[in-house]
Amino acid sequence: MRTVGVEEELLLVAPETGEPRALSAAVLARAAHDGTNGDVFEKELHSQMLEFATHPQSEMAELGAEIVRCRKEAARHAGEIGCAVAALASSPLPVSGSIGVGRRYRWMAEQYGITSKAVVLGCHVHVSVESDDEGVAVIDRMQPWLPVLAALSANSPFWQGRDTRYSSYRSRVWQRWPSAGPTEVFGSAECYHRRVADMVATGVILDEAMVYFDARLSRRYPTVEIRVSDVCLHASTAVLIATLARGLVETAAREWRAGEAPWGHSVSLLRLAAWRAARSGLTEELLHPATMRRLPAETVVRALLDHVADALADTGDLDCARQACADLLRRGNGARVQRELMARTGSLRDVVTECVRHTQE
Repeated sequence: MRTVGVEEELLLVAPETGEPRALSAAVLARAAHDGTNGDVFEKELHSQMLEFATHPQSEMAELGAEIVRCRKEAARHAGEIGCAVAALASSPLPVSGSIGVGRRYRWMAEQYGITSKAVVLGCHVHVSVESDDEGVAVIDRMQPWLPVLAALSANSPFWQGRDTRYSSYRSRVWQRWPSAGPTEVFGSAECYHRRVADMVATGVILDEAMVYFDARLSRRYPTVEIRVSDVCLHASTAVLIATLARGLVETAAREWRAGEAPWGHSVSLLRLAAWRAARSGLTEELLHPATMRRLPAETVVRALLDHVADALADTGDLDCARQACADLLRRGNGARVQRELMARTGSLRDVVTECVRHTQE
């Protein structure tokens, strides 16, 4: 059974006002001093962010329990220095990113200017693969389905104090980075690595770690890293995204071994599908991955479940995934929850403080 790990980026905020706080160094110091799970927390580009990474898990219940535990530990360490954590993919309140210390971050700030100041927070899923050849074959075949994961996870409707009319504005901001987004079919691991080397050789990006494809081979682990999702407001949604990601990887690997070719949609179409997912989330239409034509979001989510059904059945996750999708479609993703909170309270500060509570549920 393939293992799965999740990286989540959390926003540090003032508990009373919801305003972002640039205190990640202090939180990391508390975590290191505590010694309990301190190794799971990492610094990020911005000091308003705190990242944690789970251990590889083969059982989704164990992965979910670890995500909940890491969120609670993050909240405890943050609380010890007077702030809180919120699983928000963008800050509803105005914020300008405070760049962390270090040569790498200074280079990024100088090279990318205002792009480097935008605070956005994602959820990255690592799924194990047997080789780079299998990993690239998986990337080639799963690309059209990734916008559906983005729609399910969408959790960034507000930006700099305003409603953007997007469900995932984070994904639109993320596209400002020069190496971000979907990719064409590579065909082989050799072609993938040659493309990455050519990109680094341009000098536009510093190294391989700055290849921000929607799905890429991990530099550190024998995994495919799927990077399209907003950080999810609820831990249960993060588990669903991880479950579907593993199903997509296993399904794509089986297609590759069976000799089935990728659909080969152009990057232009993949970008349109990603835009549609960011705009609509689960409230309107998405582009169906096979036809690239508009259908109701619920219909496209069902198509994703059907696509990965055999793989999920083999790991015992199919029934849970179906129920989780049904619950999410009924309750709404993080973007819908945030907008409902705003409609009820009339205050973005209250939206943030309520989302602090949701983060721990």
